[in-house]
Amino acid sequence: MTLTIGNIRITDIVFGGSSKVENSTLCINTGELEALLKADERICGVKFDVAKPGESTRITPVKDVIEPRTKVSGPGGIFPGVIAKVGTVGSGVTHVLKGMAVVTVGKIVGFQEGIIDMSGLGAEYTPFSKTINLVLDFEVAEGLTPYDHEQALRLAGLKTATYLGDLAKTVTPDEEIVYEFLPMAAGIKKYPDLPRVGYVQMLQSQGLLHDTYVYGVDMKQSLTTIICPTEIFDGAIISGNCVSACDKNTTYHHQNNPVIEDLFAQHGKTLNFAAMIITNENVYLADKERSSDWTAKLTKMLDLDGVIISQEGFGNPDTDLIMNCKKIEAEGVRTVIITDEYAGRDGTSQSLADVDAAADAVVTGGNANEVITLPKLDKVIGDLSYVDVIAGGFENNTAADGSIVVEIQAIIGATNELGFNKMSAR
Repeated sequence: MTLTIGNIRITDIVFGGSSKVENSTLCINTGELEALLKADERICGVKFDVAKPGESTRITPVKDVIEPRTKVSGPGGIFPGVIAKVGTVGSGVTHVLKGMAVVTVGKIVGFQEGIIDMSGLGAEYTPFSKTINLVLDFEVAEGLTPYDHEQALRLAGLKTATYLGDLAKTVTPDEEIVYEFLPMAAGIKKYPDLPRVGYVQMLQSQGLLHDTYVYGVDMKQSLTTIICPTEIFDGAIISGNCVSACDKNTTYHHQNNPVIEDLFAQHGKTLNFAAMIITNENVYLADKERSSDWTAKLTKMLDLDGVIISQEGFGNPDTDLIMNCKKIEAEGVRTVIITDEYAGRDGTSQSLADVDAAADAVVTGGNANEVITLPKLDKVIGDLSYVDVIAGGFENNTAADGSIVVEIQAIIGATNELGFNKMSAR
């Protein structure tokens, strides 16, 4: 497959009479967008706000972050099986509103939602302090179950990103990037002397608001399978989970997966990016055994020399990570794993819930238990009353001066296990 990404830089977001993209400015008719969102009877109200880098603004509790995109040509549409009809994506031309994001907040759905600070110490830990954020603060109908609440906000965020992305269909991109992913035989023929490297992406699928969707299907219902990495850029994988904010993959993370981008950057130079495998992180031992068996089997069938394995979440998924690692290594395929650590506030606890000698090449995104103090900021979008109950918060963690003490696991993306952050260790 060949996919051309056309990036359209957004340097400002304003509200106005008509929705359009012009001169790097996104103008939004909020009345039109509100009507679209409130067509879902579960959405009672929505407030729109804009948060810009460097502003004294705190956004919480964050549900998801999404980048607006649109299909200009090629089969399928953005977010296939959810917003667009089911159809294979990943080829043709896709336009992206770059430099901005859609952020959904509202009453808390799961206690593991988090914080985005646009300035101060907290801004150093999240990539979304660098994006211009359209923030949607939702009120939902009384009596919704947590699952209906989560689905309503998830769909509202995706609808918003689609609405905005479609404004860029006829806009000339500021830059274009071409991604080519070759069939197996063609790749071997073109790059006979380069190592065949694959990517195994573990997707959160534990249920109880810990879900990821592939073409609209909950990943816990799927066996380990192969996917073309360019499909990910078109929204084939979306977030539906409320794992700890620090290592949760938002939809934006999936759309901009840096492991995929880095492998493409080295493709044909130092390696042959030969395969991408997606697998789940289920709860029961039998499911873990089945999925990791299939992962190892596929890496062998695809004749890979090495793989990168990325995890999502911690604790229970550490077992899936180590199972995948040691079974793939046993097939003679070398591995590098990407994870983060929960090593206690003093850093002396065991970092992962499971270990094995096969995991001898590890990239870490940092210790999620590190404690920091977030300064009081002038503006809050959302609701601060939950900062003591989200993961990483604790009772009476707000001081008299308005500062908040949290573990960095409360901050969206702080220890992201795709490497979409600034922290690591040696």
